Amino acid sequence: MTATATNAEDLSLKIERVIAAPPERVFNAWLDPVTLAKFMRPAPDMVAPKVSNDPREGGRFDIIMRAGDAEIPHHGTYTAINPHSRIAFTWVSPFSPEGSEVTLILRPEGGGTHVTLTHVKFFDEEKRDNHQGGWSRILGALDALLA
Repeated sequence: MTATATNAEDLSLKIERVIAAPPERVFNAWLDPVTLAKFMRPAPDMVAPKVSNDPREGGRFDIIMRAGDAEIPHHGTYTAINPHSRIAFTWVSPFSPEGSEVTLILRPEGGGTHVTLTHVKFFDEEKRDNHQGGWSRILGALDALLA
């Protein structure tokens, strides 16, 4: 995991992880709302009870995450969908500034998939660090779900 910055607008993070499933399954999991709801859990006490998407370039996704009684809306637009290798989308949440984007690069590694997740633009280092922990937990939950 790496985190970089020169100023708040340039804050970014990169997480790499091998998921114990082939790229096709990992790719499909990110675009299937039922599966996405099962692993989109950035904190131990969070769930994603509402997930919908239109998995095509230009399509929108909506994710409501819940922690206790608080519902936290997230949404974005898919900017790139390259089957089994790349998904990119805007990331709009109360904790991300305009222009925040996430890119997933998938490549075969052994019997699994090497995932590189890059997220750019954060309000501050604390928000970036919180997202780094959240995305790490999400990738761990995805790995456990697909294993």
